[in-house]
Amino acid sequence: MTGNQRARTINGGTREGLGRLLGPLGVFFRGFMEEPRMVGSIIPSSKVTIDAMLDRVNWKECKLFVEYGPGVGTFCPHILDRLPPGGQLLVIDTNPRFIDYLNRTVQDDRFHAMLGSAADVESFVRTIGLEKADFILSGLPISTLPDGVADQIVEATRRVLRKNGAFLTYQFRPDARELTEAHFERVEKDFVWRNIPPCLLTWGWKTSEA
Repeated sequence: MTGNQRARTINGGTREGLGRLLGPLGVFFRGFMEEPRMVGSIIPSSKVTIDAMLDRVNWKECKLFVEYGPGVGTFCPHILDRLPPGGQLLVIDTNPRFIDYLNRTVQDDRFHAMLGSAADVESFVRTIGLEKADFILSGLPISTLPDGVADQIVEATRRVLRKNGAFLTYQFRPDARELTEAHFERVEKDFVWRNIPPCLLTWGWKTSEA
């Protein structure tokens, strides 16, 4: 075994041990280190941000809630707690480490974790037997995605949302808000200081099929 191979083995073992020691935070940290461009922050969102983001959802009329970039599932239990009977939660992530962790730890028949791009949300929604989503949440780092991908994601999001559904984003830069304003008829905004770092919240409402 070469020196580089030994180093990779030692470092890999150290990271695995750290992941087991820290639980979801360890998994989140490893996911960030492996794909920093696809993870919005090295620190999961605060409870204040979660509540502020979800409080405007009409849960009584939510049959399908979708989340892009769930990471280790910081939002998942809060969404599942709010879903009405028969409601479904679909999460989509490009990191297999996160999807594997969620499938092992979230024990709920209403939960579906899919590996892939949010740009393919329409296909994933059909996979679970539905055609439309009611609300879609995204914490994806829009500003660091490859060229054109963010537009593809927002366009697919608008198509798959039902009328009067909404696209929810929480970001540290205005890129996601600007994209939402370009694609949705009604946009609501807020700001949460009690998050590290503070973040911009945006709700884009689809008020027509045009």
